[in-house]
Amino acid sequence: MNGSPRATVVCINTGSSSLKAAVANDAGVTDRYEFELHAPTDLPAAVEQAIDQLVGTTEPPDAIGHRVVHGGAGFTGPTAITGAVLDELRALIPLAPLHQPAALATIEEMTHRMPGVPQVACFDTAFHRRLPESAQRLPLPERYWTAGIRRYGFHGLSYEYVVGRLGARLGARSVIAHLGGGSSLVALRDGVPVDTTMSLTPGGGLTMATRSGDLDPGVVLALLRLDGDPDRVADVLERESGLAGISGGTGDMRTLLDAAGTNPRAQEAVDTFALSAAKHIAAATSVLGGLDTLVFTGGIGAGSAAIRHAIAQRLSHLGVVVDDEANTRSSVAISSTDAGCDVLVVATDEEAVIATQTFSVIRRRP
Repeated sequence: MNGSPRATVVCINTGSSSLKAAVANDAGVTDRYEFELHAPTDLPAAVEQAIDQLVGTTEPPDAIGHRVVHGGAGFTGPTAITGAVLDELRALIPLAPLHQPAALATIEEMTHRMPGVPQVACFDTAFHRRLPESAQRLPLPERYWTAGIRRYGFHGLSYEYVVGRLGARLGARSVIAHLGGGSSLVALRDGVPVDTTMSLTPGGGLTMATRSGDLDPGVVLALLRLDGDPDRVADVLERESGLAGISGGTGDMRTLLDAAGTNPRAQEAVDTFALSAAKHIAAATSVLGGLDTLVFTGGIGAGSAAIRHAIAQRLSHLGVVVDDEANTRSSVAISSTDAGCDVLVVATDEEAVIATQTFSVIRRRP
């Protein structure tokens, strides 16, 4: 290890519906695999397949890096996983119920399959720890801030990749839109985050595939009165709302776009998503005092020309104008020549960031 070019890291990105795995060395990511998770019970088999595909019967890796969605107030950067760290991460499960349990289960499975191999937690929240306190604070009494109730922000590994990839091309005032099954935005001044849409949990901000996004607090209280069970209400907000709730069926954007021409509820879901994203981009632009660069990333952001077009149409007054031909090709630069800001498309690479962060931790070890 310690700078050896032969050092290898297995990167595990456990999501709510998939497990992405990659192996990396000093030259970068060399192999990737992705496994769909239809139910939590699919996870052990997916982990086993990932190990078999990426490691097989060769020597074990030097370390395993994991995406962990919530690091709370205590974790501000990648951290070697110990028993005490796991205890702290388990305490955060209520703040990320779709993601945290799966990540912890994957860590435990890797511990069982590869005992003795160091493991590192790479946090989605860490990127946002540089937010100004005014952006982190919620409009609540001081005792809740002391208890850790604040804006944490998520998708930090994705944002870190895009910032590193684009560098000075971001300009002084930029917004990155990570749009996928989970969606959020970050507003950046000179590449440093100043505001973001997700808050205490990954359920806030934009309308998402199955998550509601921002709601009037009174709506949550009304749901509690109707259903009576906080766990049931949490399940509704996390798994039955968003695009799935509006469409009455699926939260998958590709399916919704295919059905939109003949299914009014599918069309309504698509329109709601585009409007929600546009409203939050406009708000972020207000925070920045203008917009130099808008970046689309994530599965929908980088993958759907139709959604990018629908969002841009709602933001033309802010100078967001896309060139239809470039947008259809999913070129890196898709803004029109008469646009008031640059509009870019970047495919994110969270596994590359996990690799970099994991190497940084294991090379500090004695």
